[in-house]
Amino acid sequence: MVEDVNSVAHGITNYGMMAITAAFFLVLTGLLWVACFKWFKSIIDGMIKGNAKVNADLLAETRKQNEMLNDISEGLRPETLLKVKNLSSICFDLAIERVCRIIKRVREENHIADRAATVAKIRTLIENLHEDRNSRLDSFLYRGRTLSSYANVQWIEWVAEVVEKEVYNDTVNNGRAYTNVEAVYKRIKIDFYHRVQHN
Repeated sequence: MVEDVNSVAHGITNYGMMAITAAFFLVLTGLLWVACFKWFKSIIDGMIKGNAKVNADLLAETRKQNEMLNDISEGLRPETLLKVKNLSSICFDLAIERVCRIIKRVREENHIADRAATVAKIRTLIENLHEDRNSRLDSFLYRGRTLSSYANVQWIEWVAEVVEKEVYNDTVNNGRAYTNVEAVYKRIKIDFYHRVQHN
């Protein structure tokens, strides 16, 4: 400690008080400049990182909005809706034939006196038909949703009621059965079209 004081006193005598003070202030100024540059650099780095994050968020949001706009514009094109109606119509028309076969098979193969077992079998067969159709409609999109998402689970109940009435009708009439099944599938088509256009 004494040596430090002696060296400072010796410096003051040799170089003068002004030179030592100037050297001290030069060192202090240099340290302040370094500190200021580091501080500015940290501020600028923070701004750059913040801008990069904002730009990335903006880009993600813009992409999401573009996808939504594509879905909306696709839904507004009349030919897209026409394709959906044609595809679904084919599926529902095929289902009419399959349900008529189910009615015939249940009449011939089942012991329909056991009503509970027969009703359960009818519901299972119709549900399988419904799920099979939905799995095929899963491949197609409309307004960003799969076509199967516009399906209604109540359709199973509507068809099952018609099948049950036909199976347990006193007179076997395949023409009447076809007409009744066709009528319920027309109702299903209309419900599907409403769901597609208004959801």
